[in-house]
Amino acid sequence: MIGVFDYTVWLTYLSLISAILGIIVSLQQSGHPYIGVFFLLICGLCDAFDGKVARTKKNRTDFEKSYGIQIDSLSDIVAFGVLPACIGNAMIRVSPTISEIPTIHKENGLGFPNEIFLYIIMILYMLAALIRLAYFNATEEERQKTEDEVRKYYTGLPVTSAALIFPTVLLFQYLIPEDITLVYYGVMLLTAFLFVSRFKVKKPGLRGILIMVGIGLVEFILLGISLCRK
Repeated sequence: MIGVFDYTVWLTYLSLISAILGIIVSLQQSGHPYIGVFFLLICGLCDAFDGKVARTKKNRTDFEKSYGIQIDSLSDIVAFGVLPACIGNAMIRVSPTISEIPTIHKENGLGFPNEIFLYIIMILYMLAALIRLAYFNATEEERQKTEDEVRKYYTGLPVTSAALIFPTVLLFQYLIPEDITLVYYGVMLLTAFLFVSRFKVKKPGLRGILIMVGIGLVEFILLGISLCRK
C-alpha cells in the first residue's frame, strides 16, 4: 500500500477521524454544536503532540518527513478549517442554550438574509485556513533548505488555535443567556483575518503546549457538564 503507517502519523490520522466524526455529527439534523466541539478538542489534543511524536523516530527518511508535513496540513484543513464551519452551521439550526441541550431547534433558522451572510463568513474562514496552511507549507519547505533547526516563529495565527478559540466561545453560553450564534460567527471572521495576517507568533515549547492542553481539558470537562445537564 502507498503511504506511511508507522506510529509517527497515528495521531494525525486520529485527528482526521475525529474531525470527520465531528463534521458528521454537526451536519445531522439532530446534531448539536456542543457535540461537534468535543471532536474539535480531540483534534487539538492530537495535533499538540503529533510533531513531537514524529520527531522521536531518528531514522526518518526525507520522504517520511515530507509526507508527515503534507498529511498534517491536509488533516488540519479538515479539523480546524471545515469542522469549525460545520459547528457554526449547526448553530444556525440548533439553539446552543445550555439548559436545553440537545433538543431545541430553531424553527426558521436566523432568517434568509442573515444566513446568507453567515455562509459567506464560513467560506471566507475555510479559504483563509487553506491559504494559511499552504503558505506555511511553502515557507517551511524553503526554510528547511537552509536551516536544520525547528521553526521558532509562525507568521499569522496557526489554524490549530481553532481548537481552543471556538470551544471558548461556546463556553460563553454559561454567562450569556441569549443565543451566541452571531458571536460565534464574529469570532470566526476575526480568526480568519488573523490566519492571513503578517504578525509573528512564537512557537510554544513543551510548557506552552501543556498549558494549552490543560485549557483544552478544562473546556472538555465544562462542555461535558453542560451536555449532561437536562
